[in-house]
Amino acid sequence: MEKTTTLYRLLTGPDDASFCHRVSEALSRGWQLHGSPSLTYDAGRKQVIAGQAIIKVRAGGYAPDLDLKSE
Repeated sequence: MEKTTTLYRLLTGPDDASFCHRVSEALSRGWQLHGSPSLTYDAGRKQVIAGQAIIKVRAGGYAPDLDLKSE
């Protein structure tokens, strides 16, 4: 049986089109949504900040030096 590992990332940023594009890009690279998005208001910046957890199952084991952005 081949060993796999589940990678985890939390994408965050202003709730705008660029955030949606980052999530869409990750989905196109094989990442999957994990749970619901979360929103909070940053009063200092006067903007809504979004967060979305994503996961990806990949072959092989985990190593702390994995570049999750390039996965």
